Amino acid sequence: MIASLDRVNIGFAALQMNRDLGFSASVFGLGAGIFFWGYVLFEIPSNLVLAHVGTRLWIARIMITWGLLSVAMIFVKDSASFYVLRFLLGVAEAGFFPGILYYLAHWFPGAERARAVSWFMIASPISIVIGGPVAGLLLQMNGVLSLKGWQWLFLVEGAPAVALGFVVLFYLTETPDKANWLDADERAALGARIRAEEENTVAHHRVDLWQTALHPAVWQLAFISFAGQTGMYGLAYWLPQIIKSFSGAGDLQVGILSAGPYTAVAAGMVLVGWNSDRTGERFLHVAIPCAVAAIGFLVSPYVASPLLALLALTVAATGVYSDRGPFWALPGRLLTGRAYAAGVALINAVGAVGGFVGPYAMGLARDATGEFSAGLLLMAPLLLSGAIVTWKLRASPALSGGAQDV
Repeated sequence: MIASLDRVNIGFAALQMNRDLGFSASVFGLGAGIFFWGYVLFEIPSNLVLAHVGTRLWIARIMITWGLLSVAMIFVKDSASFYVLRFLLGVAEAGFFPGILYYLAHWFPGAERARAVSWFMIASPISIVIGGPVAGLLLQMNGVLSLKGWQWLFLVEGAPAVALGFVVLFYLTETPDKANWLDADERAALGARIRAEEENTVAHHRVDLWQTALHPAVWQLAFISFAGQTGMYGLAYWLPQIIKSFSGAGDLQVGILSAGPYTAVAAGMVLVGWNSDRTGERFLHVAIPCAVAAIGFLVSPYVASPLLALLALTVAATGVYSDRGPFWALPGRLLTGRAYAAGVALINAVGAVGGFVGPYAMGLARDATGEFSAGLLLMAPLLLSGAIVTWKLRASPALSGGAQDV
């Protein structure tokens, strides 16, 4: 939740920061998205280090450094410092999400993994549900102790990552065999089940660390991740400004209104993840939300009512987030061990390029047309393509045959 908050709080800060620092829409879009280039470049090395030194130590390092850099955003003075700090924030956070997926793979068998990932990722929309109104309140502190409201936003929301980093360092249980809060039989049963799944995956596919980067199914999954993250961050970083443009609301009201779509997102993620685990089906639970998101993006620019526009954006957001649990259950059908760590990092790294493309494309379209419509319309065909690729993957022996979620 803190990771998501420190990623997207830039969207709320922009309500004041862009005006104070004279940023155009394209400057903001580039700065918001450049975070992901740092993330992309260091994603795979970070996850390989994590697999070597352990989750507890490396996740703690990631959290403490990203927290400090998030707080350092209060020193942004111009576009150059904005770009540099956003890039460094991406470098610091690189490996966090795939590292957590790698960690969860040690704890949750495949048949329960979509639900586990969904419950983990539900923190992302919840962070906006909580963070939107909080951001609105922090922006009201403009001028307190000679700090701007947007500076208070970065200061208050960056500090918890540092504190929680030390909590992770001292309290995170690395693997089930080290869990003193499970009895011996529980540790043995869980460990045996996960080892059996890993052996099954190796027996059917035997994809090693180096083959991972060349496997067609890995790159197809990477494209689906790219499409999803383009829509996800293209909307998340710009939603406060989009809402302000069609509602004319003040900063606090925008923060409250921004919470609405992500309440639906949280419900959608839990429901889709639960149903995917219940049925054992993954592909339709990815393809259908992608298609629903495409419809939401396609409709949103053409409705005149602010309420209907917000509803269409809610549909888009719910679709683009809801497939995450089932989607991240798919790589475990093909990869295991260090190959899983590298493969997930590669898929997420390519997806993170979408985190750059989405916000930047929205900014360019906004400067070129004076409206958000063109940027929103760009997301629809990309997400529809993601749905089609997912549908075609159903026939892939690498993911649909052999190693199953058992």
